[in-house]
Amino acid sequence: MNRDMQRCQWCEGDARYIKYHDKEWGVPVHADKKLFEFLVLEGAQAGLSWITILRKRSAYRDAFDNFDFNKIAHYKEAKIQSLLENPGIIRNRRKVRSAVKNAQAFIQIRAEFGTFNKYIWQFTEHRTIQNAWVSLAAIPKNTWQSDLMARDLKKRGFTFAGSTICYAFMQAMGMVNDHTVDCFRYPELRK
Repeated sequence: MNRDMQRCQWCEGDARYIKYHDKEWGVPVHADKKLFEFLVLEGAQAGLSWITILRKRSAYRDAFDNFDFNKIAHYKEAKIQSLLENPGIIRNRRKVRSAVKNAQAFIQIRAEFGTFNKYIWQFTEHRTIQNAWVSLAAIPKNTWQSDLMARDLKKRGFTFAGSTICYAFMQAMGMVNDHTVDCFRYPELRK
């Protein structure tokens, strides 16, 4: 990891952030399990910083059966209560219950579309939107695509999936390239 390379400003100062920025953020993801993982993590982030979630990511994987949505959809009250006592994750009752409810809705979307990937990428016409932001301040918190996604997810039973969360999900999953133009990852992900 080269610390001297020009990166997006948001990841400066923390090795975990830098690694995530350099290897994951903005790389197109099409695997349903990974898409579900980030729906859970983005929902958990609501009101918190992303670095907080990155630091707890391993604990989330352990606590939530490695993001196996089929298992999570069937969590009973005893499992939910044990999660609420787990200091490795965000112990917010609404966020934990949201992961279970969203797993159930996720399975329904897979039944309808074949894969969640096929469903979610329709919001960007199955391609990465290539933005060209010159500064962090220019990057929006949401877009009409994330507004549409949030409305549809809510209609399908998802919670903790508002437009701002959906846009952060789109950025993370490579549905949009929101690396600033001076970042070394920007041209790499334009290819």
